[in-house]
Amino acid sequence: MNEFFRNTLSPAQWAVLAAVPPAILALYFLKLRRVPLEVPSTYLWKKSIEDLRVNSLWQRLRQSLLLLLQLLIVAAAIFALLRPGWEGTELTAGRLIFLVDNSASMSTVDASLDDAALDGDTARLEVAKQKVAGLIDQMERGMTAMIVSFAGEPRVVQQFTDNTRLLRERLATIEPTNGPTDLGGALELAGGLANPAQVTVQEGAPEVDVVPPEPATLYLFSDGRFTDVEDFALGNLEPIYAPLGAPSTGNLAITTLETRRSEAQLGQLQAFVQAANYSDEPVEAVVELRRGNQVIDAQRLTLPAGEVAGVSLPIGDAASAGGGELEARIAADSLSAADDRMAIDNVAYAAINDAGGSRVMLVTNGNVAVEQALSTGRVRKLGDITVKEPSYLLTDAYQQEAASAAYDLIVFDRCQPETPPRANTAYVGVLPPGDAWRGGESPGGSTTVPQVIDWNRSHPLLAHVELGNFDIVETLLLTPPPGAATLVDAAEGPIAAVASRDGYEDLVLGFPILVEVDGGLQRNTDWINRHSFPTFWLNVLEYFVSRQAVGERSLRPGETVELRPLSPTTKSIVVTSPSGKVETLNRRGEQPFVYRTTEDVGVYRVAEGGRESQRFAVNLFDPDESDVRLRLEETPGAEESAQVASVKIGNIDVAATAGAAPARKEMWRWLLLGVLALLVFEWYVYHRRVYL
Repeated sequence: MNEFFRNTLSPAQWAVLAAVPPAILALYFLKLRRVPLEVPSTYLWKKSIEDLRVNSLWQRLRQSLLLLLQLLIVAAAIFALLRPGWEGTELTAGRLIFLVDNSASMSTVDASLDDAALDGDTARLEVAKQKVAGLIDQMERGMTAMIVSFAGEPRVVQQFTDNTRLLRERLATIEPTNGPTDLGGALELAGGLANPAQVTVQEGAPEVDVVPPEPATLYLFSDGRFTDVEDFALGNLEPIYAPLGAPSTGNLAITTLETRRSEAQLGQLQAFVQAANYSDEPVEAVVELRRGNQVIDAQRLTLPAGEVAGVSLPIGDAASAGGGELEARIAADSLSAADDRMAIDNVAYAAINDAGGSRVMLVTNGNVAVEQALSTGRVRKLGDITVKEPSYLLTDAYQQEAASAAYDLIVFDRCQPETPPRANTAYVGVLPPGDAWRGGESPGGSTTVPQVIDWNRSHPLLAHVELGNFDIVETLLLTPPPGAATLVDAAEGPIAAVASRDGYEDLVLGFPILVEVDGGLQRNTDWINRHSFPTFWLNVLEYFVSRQAVGERSLRPGETVELRPLSPTTKSIVVTSPSGKVETLNRRGEQPFVYRTTEDVGVYRVAEGGRESQRFAVNLFDPDESDVRLRLEETPGAEESAQVASVKIGNIDVAATAGAAPARKEMWRWLLLGVLALLVFEWYVYHRRVYL
């Protein structure tokens, strides 16, 4: 494939072809005509020899332009028969679809146009655009192409067209985003546009397809930071996966920035910062916490390869915190030492809002242990606690409060609403409504006398909570929804977890604190006798309520947020993004405001009635996007020669290909065109009698 020449003739044919130039020269020899001359004396003999010398063959050849042209024609023909060429790409279909990944990880600066290079100094997205432009340049007459960019949401950059100039112009408009990667949506969009369902409906007859599907080549330019797409049939799409980046690219990232009240110092705020090392070597990184331009504190973290580590940093007096913004960043020296190539996750933001006004509702038939844990002085400072019986869930008042996001946290003790409310929730001994949460696989989805074997010590809900010294009589075994964080593991399975839901979070404790037996309440666990029990509920308030007051929950780019107004009569609010974009939101009925334009990373400011009322932060916090290393095929013992992992679309494994389908590019056509041009010129020289 890589040789420059390819032999196309047999030795005998080459021998015949090699005889052509000598034959041309022989014809020129035969063309010479000698004039008979009588020599009367020796003196005249010398004169005749001089004339012959001047009229010699080689002297005539020096003046023959025709001979030169004819030899050039033969040489070009021989060169064309050798089929000189090089390895390139080939567009094999009449319709092309270019899928360009512009998610956050595509901003990593480690790509190169040279597919053989192990490392580069250009952003992945920029290299992807250059490769697409190269394929557009190779489009031939009659070929059409379409461009789709995708991150969290796919976008049709250009519909099918054969206008290569328009394709290049639209390709240049693709910009990097901070969103996650969702290939499934892009495939659905591209497949639908490539083969739209065109049917006719005849009266009294079934629908009939009138346009057969046309094949198309699907070029996927991505770093593969997405999960397999299981539920998609490629059909007549022929996929080609062009990976971008390098398998060894390391990255440091801040994965968590939480603000909370200090456990050790009453009235003080602290920030919990977690950093991750997505590389194959251990790293020591310095994490700085800033407020404005002032560095509040800095800590050094030891990050083993592929691991995370967290640290708590003091912020200051909660009473004097007021409103503000926090910024946690990895020091520049640490980034340089780790050869960090991705910038967006090196900084995280948190918003600090004024405390006060938080509302919590406990729905229970009676649970003295939880009520007492939620009635301490420290908890009361975090919000107003309202206790209701489960029958309240059936009233119109509750339905209105649940729909208008009136509460910051609702605790359902052994009861559940018909539908999830617009609030953070905690379920005790019961699953949330809906199909997202399921019980375990064991009979009845529960177990008795479980043994707690591990718990998530790094999660804020279990900070300073020791769970290895109490017993549980009976508990549900949980199967939480995808993306949930397991908090407590028993030997039989998870018994506590927390998961996101439409901008809120649901905490589920599989085991009830009290159970009703023979009309009375009995303890289901002796956890209530441990110090960790009130600490846990304080954490719950800190996590769900105080965090919204002290530090708003961080959102992911593109995530929708509901903003509750301070006054029920407020009809509009103004949101200013970190880039300065201002948007006015109008309220519909009693519903909270919904803000969807959260693509920028940073702190957003909300103004109500001309006065700033709250802030919220948007951060990447996405391990899939921060781990920028290209995935390799799992071939134990052959790491050095491992290939970039394929991507699975439906039932097909699409292997990684360097840029596009490899093909040999040959220049024999251009050489034959040169031969034709030389023949025309030779004809002109012959008839015009042109001489040098």
